[in-house]
Amino acid sequence: MTYVSEFAALMAVFAVVIVAPGADFALVVRQSVVHGRRAALFTSFGIGASLLFHISYTLLGIGLIVSQSLALFALIKWLGVGYLLYLGVKSFFDKPLDINEGELAAGATAGRPLSLGACFGMGFLTNALNPKPVLFFLSLFTALVSHETPAAVSFLYGIGMASALIAWFAGVTLFFTNPSVRARFKAFGGWFNRLTGATFVLLGLRLAVQKAN
Repeated sequence: MTYVSEFAALMAVFAVVIVAPGADFALVVRQSVVHGRRAALFTSFGIGASLLFHISYTLLGIGLIVSQSLALFALIKWLGVGYLLYLGVKSFFDKPLDINEGELAAGATAGRPLSLGACFGMGFLTNALNPKPVLFFLSLFTALVSHETPAAVSFLYGIGMASALIAWFAGVTLFFTNPSVRARFKAFGGWFNRLTGATFVLLGLRLAVQKAN
């Protein structure tokens, strides 16, 4: 029952974290509204895979090395800042959502459709290039997971956390790809792109000024 208790404690903390709006949430909302349900779902899977990436290097001890190396931490941080700014500028200048009612109901994509691989990659990179999970998982596993817990069990915890994250963003996707919801965003025209673009830019700037400690 020790493992069950550890996992329950992890999930109780993680459940609070995953519902907090951030770059991942903004990306899934944008993918849902602009590119439709399949694109948003594959983006969600990319975010979940990135979470497993963070957990894997944390369990291997690489996360501790990164957190203690100012150069490595800064490299990841500025790559993340650059990617968020890129998403922001790209979103800001995208064409307005232009889909008719029938296409909205069918989950059509606005503009040039993205490949599912590109959607997965966007989700993965948005989460992977954020240095904060390095510190988050180090502190979380240190505080809640016993050093006697086997690495294989800890990784299973990670799979459970990634599954919960994907399930959360799948729910977000289902809500924002509802035809009536997409229709309301369509009414904003180009302002939706400007809003999401500005959101990514602000998130990038916030990451830029944050410190490792």
